[in-house]
Amino acid sequence: MNGLYALKPWYAARLGGIRGALARREVSPDALTAAGVLAAAGAAAALAGLPAPLAALPVTALLAVRLACANLDGALARDTGRCTRRGTVLNEAGDRAADLLVLAGFLPLAPLWLVALAALAATLPSWVALAGTAAGAPRRNGGPVGKTERCLLAAVAAATGWAVPALAVLAAGSALTAALRLAWLWRELGARDTAEAGR
Repeated sequence: MNGLYALKPWYAARLGGIRGALARREVSPDALTAAGVLAAAGAAAALAGLPAPLAALPVTALLAVRLACANLDGALARDTGRCTRRGTVLNEAGDRAADLLVLAGFLPLAPLWLVALAALAATLPSWVALAGTAAGAPRRNGGPVGKTERCLLAAVAAATGWAVPALAVLAAGSALTAALRLAWLWRELGARDTAEAGR
């Protein structure tokens, strides 16, 4: 279920030195969130404006920056005691904006309806996870097609020019991820309701 999200602890450990340097320089976690959104916009521009496979290097590099910023902003906030409610909202909004910006890069490469469908599907796993946390369940991440896999599919499209197949896989995989998270959440909340009713 976790997909590439299972590598997050390993990846976070690799970023430890960068996180420490950012903390020493008192870089704002919100600035990292913004940098991730800008990197996503750059990846979208490269995807839309460069032919495959020339788009592969800039798209992959910028999406790597986007993922690094998404990992670093929350970790830096925790390390430096700068976790705030507004920062949490900004982080979530930034993640959604970055996803949608990357998908906007497909607009010249695929039918509008498919780009729109992929954009809608890409937001579903996060909305399910956020609904779960609002109901008191732990945040559920990962999945067959989570954030990392969506970036990987964009990089594949940039390298191969297979925009339509990449979007189709992204849309179907994101919908499946949302369904799996919802099924887990339904069981988790049902078990909690049963436990509370039995007290």
